[in-house]
Amino acid sequence: MKKRLINIIKEAGEILRDGYFSNKEVNFKGKKDLVTKYDLAVENFLKEKFSKEFSDFNIIAEESDNTNIEFNNSIIIDPIDGTTNFVNQVPHTAISVGVYKNKEPFIGIVYNPILNELYEAQIGCGAYLNGNKINVSSENDFQRSLLATGFPYSNSTNQDDLNDVVKKIKTILPQCQDIRRLGSAAIDLCFIARGTYEGYYEMNLKAWDVSAGIIILKEAGGEFTNLKGEEYTLFKDKYIVASNKKIHLELLNLLNK
Repeated sequence: MKKRLINIIKEAGEILRDGYFSNKEVNFKGKKDLVTKYDLAVENFLKEKFSKEFSDFNIIAEESDNTNIEFNNSIIIDPIDGTTNFVNQVPHTAISVGVYKNKEPFIGIVYNPILNELYEAQIGCGAYLNGNKINVSSENDFQRSLLATGFPYSNSTNQDDLNDVVKKIKTILPQCQDIRRLGSAAIDLCFIARGTYEGYYEMNLKAWDVSAGIIILKEAGGEFTNLKGEEYTLFKDKYIVASNKKIHLELLNLLNK
């Protein structure tokens, strides 16, 4: 299944790549939440192909009406994770596809066709970048750890969310090497998996933002929880906290100060 998924996702990557280098008409789902015709084109392409190839799975996708779709045996699609990057030609943008059986992780694929980076993992089989095995960083000193985060779309309308983002950065930034903000949750999780970052946290993410990345991170030896340090649950938890395991407890402690 994974090999066929990858082939289809690479085909969809041609749509993303074409759009990336084109003039784009941009629409807004919210004050800061963008969508383009390429989001819809990639999603519709993947849905059509996946429906034919993998009929045992339903499909949950970012730009679709998922009201009557039950999360169980599901393929979760983010057609363009990092749409703002895509629109502005920042090369950190990707197709994210997470496959779940009985609500349990099975296969994760994150493909950035702009940088030609394909991350893949199947439960129990390890994580790979362009066919090469990847593992999380061995760094255990928080002060030497490079972290990532993201800013929720709600920061322009929800004062509590904005204050929380600022508070956490103010607490964590002096204690770590630095913080990056690339604008793609899927890629951020993969960057921990490959050993580039030691940790990552963000609020208000959707299941399609992280469904693939957390599988890849887990198979690379990483850890992810909610803000309480408990099991992170798709479609439920407000915060995700991810790391190389070695700095996880310290990251949680700082986030909860």
